[in-house]
Amino acid sequence: MSTIDLKKQYQKEIRPVLQKEFSEKNILATPSIKKVVINVGIGKILNNASSSKNAEDLLNDIKKDLSLITGQWPKETKAKKSIASFKIREGQTVGLAVTLRGQKMYDFIVRLIHIVLPRIRDFKGIPLKNLDNYGNLNIGISEASIFPEVNSSVLRHPFGLQITIVTNEKNKEKVVSMLKLLGFPIKIKK
Repeated sequence: MSTIDLKKQYQKEIRPVLQKEFSEKNILATPSIKKVVINVGIGKILNNASSSKNAEDLLNDIKKDLSLITGQWPKETKAKKSIASFKIREGQTVGLAVTLRGQKMYDFIVRLIHIVLPRIRDFKGIPLKNLDNYGNLNIGISEASIFPEVNSSVLRHPFGLQITIVTNEKNKEKVVSMLKLLGFPIKIKK
């Protein structure tokens, strides 16, 4: 099985195509991906845990699964202030976050494009509305069990994750062109 080195492919093939397509004089002016941020909201999961020991075990299980998915240990996100209606206390862990850069980022993108997205039931492509005004692509995945690294039979509590692909370009047309060349299944409205 051959592996795809997306970083080399981007630098050697995709970047020159983007430079020519948008008539950029400097190759560094072409759009590129700066980082990939993966977030998991776990406030509700931990609130539903029967005891604090059970909540701690759940948190550790989700951390392990997220580290298997990303190849990096997640950082805990704490609540900045208490919100009674959400049953959140200040300082309580409400999420986990991982920021990927460099080769790990490109490896994650390859797995996302070629393995994870095709495994989503009734997936018809990423809609253009998932691109924000800053050129970032947001993808929500409702079940982390579609990642091959996560053993769904051992998974005690299913969790979803939010993937944000941060680019250095604000122009949506340029970002869409780059993402298509990278292999993202972007759905163009008809």
